[in-house]
Amino acid sequence: SPLAKSHRSRAGLTERFELFVCKREVCNAYTELNNPIVQRQRFEEQAKQSAQGDDEAQVHDEDFCVALEYGLPPTGGWGVGVDRLAMFLSNKWNIKEVLLFPAMKPTQELADRAKSLHKTAAPGSPPSTIVPATSALLAGADLSTEAGLTALRTTLAGKNFLT
Repeated sequence: SPLAKSHRSRAGLTERFELFVCKREVCNAYTELNNPIVQRQRFEEQAKQSAQGDDEAQVHDEDFCVALEYGLPPTGGWGVGVDRLAMFLSNKWNIKEVLLFPAMKPTQELADRAKSLHKTAAPGSPPSTIVPATSALLAGADLSTEAGLTALRTTLAGKNFLT
């Protein structure tokens, strides 16, 4: 659990728990890690695990690490999703059976495609998936400037890259 604090007294554990009722996960909770240095190290480790084929590894979220540098007070919380609660109350074993919008239920093909688009390369290396039309339109654009970011927004506006 890369976002959870390390356990205060037991090495190798994090401060988190999951509530299961009748063999179903209903709640997920943890004490949130608020140290940007440790968080970056964990994201880097997760990126390595992702490169080795771990589908559950988290992506490196540098914006989150920068936000932590500004200061995050000690936090914790728990989440109970309405979908998981509906699964429990309706005795369903698959979350797809309780989604409210059937048209939004992911097909395996779309899930595989989205998964391949969200895999990230190791920090510092170029992205593995670049939409050719977009890369051609942005050739030479400096994305570290406001003008470059405006060009990127203009190029991407209204485009659908999942079709």
